[in-house]
Amino acid sequence: SLFLSTPLSTLAGTIPPKGEEDFLALAASRLSRRKRVIGAAVGVAMVLILLVAIPLLVHSTKGGGAGSAGSHYEMLGSCRMVCDPYTPSQHGQELTAVSPPPPDFNSRRGKSGYRGPPGIPGPPGPRGPPGEPGKPGPQGPPGPGPNGYVPSFYSPKIAFYAGLRKQHEGSDVLKFDDVVTNVGNYYEPSTGKFTCPLPGIYYFTYHVLMRGGDGTSMWADLKKNGQVRASAIAQDADQNYDYASNSVILHLDVGDEVCVQLDGGKVHGGNTNKYSTFSGFLIYPD
Repeated sequence: SLFLSTPLSTLAGTIPPKGEEDFLALAASRLSRRKRVIGAAVGVAMVLILLVAIPLLVHSTKGGGAGSAGSHYEMLGSCRMVCDPYTPSQHGQELTAVSPPPPDFNSRRGKSGYRGPPGIPGPPGPRGPPGEPGKPGPQGPPGPGPNGYVPSFYSPKIAFYAGLRKQHEGSDVLKFDDVVTNVGNYYEPSTGKFTCPLPGIYYFTYHVLMRGGDGTSMWADLKKNGQVRASAIAQDADQNYDYASNSVILHLDVGDEVCVQLDGGKVHGGNTNKYSTFSGFLIYPD
């Protein structure tokens, strides 16, 4: 108090010049200490006020909302509150925490699950109607007697030869629709397939003209019942056209099918010029 009530000029006159700086430093230190003490006292007072005011406020709020069904509050410890907006408060019952309702996922489509194992096969269905009768088989040899046959020399007549009129590409079955020879009518031009009427050994050959000019190649396969039995390729190097050819000797059973199918590339159709051809015949029966 002496330093605050006495003018600095009077104190400076009684203090030697050498101690004037020390005196100013001491006065600043005491002033700073007083400020810290005052700040701490104010902080303690505010904490005490909060500790008294918050419970009173919560208690008054709880009492005033006892008759309403909108929401209620519960005191936990000294400074924590839980708000329960879903359960109406009832007098004389202890408040409990209530979980919020689950979100509505009806409008959201979830991810597809894993495919389950196949189920047990069902019972067989009713028998279908009988199919159409097949084509008649080849004519048999004449019976024994005058001008009879020698079994080792008998051979049914089965042969076909056809050309390709239309262009094909991709993986088409080549439908050689310009039929020249079809002994027995066992080659079907609408499907491009030969159906075996008699078991035995058969010979087939095909020649397919590639339609090039764009740097691509062409593959043509002879297939028996969908299985490749011969393949041929034509490559477009320095020319626009090239041939793919091959031939086979196969044993066929009744109902076996033989055809020529592309495995990529383009085939040149020849109208009636027969640039691409397919043929076959029976060598001998079983």
